Amino acid sequence: MITANKNVDGSKVTASLSRTLQFGDSMFPVGAFSFSSGLESAVQEGVVTNAATLRAFARTAVEQAARGDCIALIAAHRAATAGEVDTLARIDAQVYARKLSGEARAMSVRMGKKFTEMGVAVIGAPLLRTWRECIEKSVTPGCYPIALAINFAVQELPAYHAFVVHQYGVTTTILGAALRLMKVSHIETQKILYELAGEAEQMYATAAAARLSDMAGFAPLTEILAAVHTRAHVRLFMN
Repeated sequence: MITANKNVDGSKVTASLSRTLQFGDSMFPVGAFSFSSGLESAVQEGVVTNAATLRAFARTAVEQAARGDCIALIAAHRAATAGEVDTLARIDAQVYARKLSGEARAMSVRMGKKFTEMGVAVIGAPLLRTWRECIEKSVTPGCYPIALAINFAVQELPAYHAFVVHQYGVTTTILGAALRLMKVSHIETQKILYELAGEAEQMYATAAAARLSDMAGFAPLTEILAAVHTRAHVRLFMN
């Protein structure tokens, strides 16, 4: 976490916080607004009907991410810090392999590619350029958690900040979709966001202590809803 003290350059702390906010902004142009993370099908099938069931759905999503994508994110941050491109590609392949639905894979690689391209344009670090080339040449899928990890590593922003940005993104994608799909207020969605944000530290500790082989997210209903969505007659979101 960012802590200001007499041993830390205050301007560096401020810049780190600002850049964490910039790349974690829900309006950062990577296309997250096009996806609902399965919520659209959940609403259509009557699984999510009110604020209480929305909270449960969002909680499941962040817990699933913490036990899956975020384990890879932390490992990728370490690899990126060491400049180990081959290791990054192996981690990326494992993330992609664990996306059971085609829509989940599409969401991850589209956001990952765009996030990498934006990183190259804004930051211009050599590792980001190398990773973009790997994606363009189909050497690696380019999943979003890996792109986020590399971006933060080249900026010398800690893995914990990347984790928080990832989890915040999972939550806000779902809650933003909820405001367009169901009768729920901004106050209710903000309460859910506030509640789940308070659990980030414990989730990070669990993810950071896990091995890459521990990546797993058992949420069968979520996977079923993703499959249902591909056959929906009316779709507002891409997944």
